[in-house]
Amino acid sequence: MTRFILRRLLSSIPVLFGIVIAVFVLARVIPSDPCKATLGERATKAVCDDFNRRNGLDRPIIVQLGRYMNNMLHGDFGRSFQVRRPITTLIAERLPVTVELSIAALLFAVVVGIPLGVIAARRRNSLIDAGTMIVANAGISVPVFVLGLVLQYVFAVMLKNTWLALPPSGRLSAGLIPKPFYAQWGLHQNGLLEFISNHTLLNGLLQWNWRVVVDAAEHLVLPAVAVGTIPLAIIARMTRSSLLDVLGHEYVRTSRAKGLSEFAVVRRHALRSALLPVVTVIGLSLGGLLGGAILTETVFGLTGVGKTLFDSITARDYGVVQGFSLIVGLAFVVVNLITDILYAVLDPRVRPS
Repeated sequence: MTRFILRRLLSSIPVLFGIVIAVFVLARVIPSDPCKATLGERATKAVCDDFNRRNGLDRPIIVQLGRYMNNMLHGDFGRSFQVRRPITTLIAERLPVTVELSIAALLFAVVVGIPLGVIAARRRNSLIDAGTMIVANAGISVPVFVLGLVLQYVFAVMLKNTWLALPPSGRLSAGLIPKPFYAQWGLHQNGLLEFISNHTLLNGLLQWNWRVVVDAAEHLVLPAVAVGTIPLAIIARMTRSSLLDVLGHEYVRTSRAKGLSEFAVVRRHALRSALLPVVTVIGLSLGGLLGGAILTETVFGLTGVGKTLFDSITARDYGVVQGFSLIVGLAFVVVNLITDILYAVLDPRVRPS
């Protein structure tokens, strides 16, 4: 298994470099001017010449690529044209927003979707099965921004004065500004510690600050439900179809013939095999969520990967687009590796030699 993981990690290096090169070239062949997109009316010819010289945009594209690759290998992604800040700082600030939202949304999708799929498969062609699939189809059909606005209206307006009320936007309540955990621990600030502390839930847990933990969790509920509904529907439908197929196999019928209860047959034998295609769907869903949910982040006032990428593409902020695209590509590589490992855990037949 260790050799398999190392091989996959080594094979991912060319993939990541290919992502960097593709994004680098595509960003520059688009007919636009980053100087005019950044400076607007102030972008005179003299100002743009100076802007291009300072940012190295006046050099041949192959020279720009070589310089960027060299800086990237040393952990320097450059500075943003638009906000004039180091891109590594932007990643440390905004990636945790998307990571928290993605994990919460996927947990919601898995915890609800798999049981729904199992119930639908066990009650095939019944009213329960039909109702479950109607819910799943509705989850795929309703646009995320519509669902987000409906959730905000219901839980932040209609139920405002009840115990079911939830905050409509943001990550924490106004005035609640927790200190980074490393300050409390007496550690010196660095990029990794800052990145970890920007995960509000994790930062609160590391300090045993339950007020922050509860408040951050409440703020995550509505956006996680909004963005997790589509993966939930897909997982439920995939679980149902995969489990129906497995329940028809001979070893399942043999388990029933031995006198095992239906619950034991499904849990011990059928479900484990049925989860293989579901794991694939979960992995793809997590990779897609880590790429950023632009509409969800906009509706709920969150500045994560999706919104940052959209704003940077609009402003032709090459460095930010390249940096965040590399992070998203790395996320897909890691998620695919974890998916392959889970295959081996669920089914010994696919374990690498």
